[in-house]
Amino acid sequence: MEQYLIDNNVISNYFSGLFTEKAMRFVGKVIDQIPNISVITVIEALSWRSSDRKKEAIVKMFVDDANVLTLSPDIVSRCVAIRRSQKIKIPDAIIAATAIVHGFTLITSDSDFKNIQELKIVDPYSL
Repeated sequence: MEQYLIDNNVISNYFSGLFTEKAMRFVGKVIDQIPNISVITVIEALSWRSSDRKKEAIVKMFVDDANVLTLSPDIVSRCVAIRRSQKIKIPDAIIAATAIVHGFTLITSDSDFKNIQELKIVDPYSL
């Protein structure tokens, strides 16, 4: 079974109900497994400022239930290689490197990832 790494924009859009029904089902199935997220995604997701305390609690529960992938020497090395080959923000390079090192497909709607050759991507908006 294919494994996925979930990007922060997918978490936000999923819990806000912004995807099509087909994309909501797909992301929901991925989340129903133990979801994989980068340590960077944890920081991004928990840094949201919202007046909606219920949504904040849901996101916190999601993060608590997720498999959080931390930085390793392999991820750092791959991140450096990605940054040397193209212009991309460090957090995004870490997320991409995490997916590549673990052999996961990244679920994201962020176009900044599209030029990373070895990265497999699923954009929920394209489903």
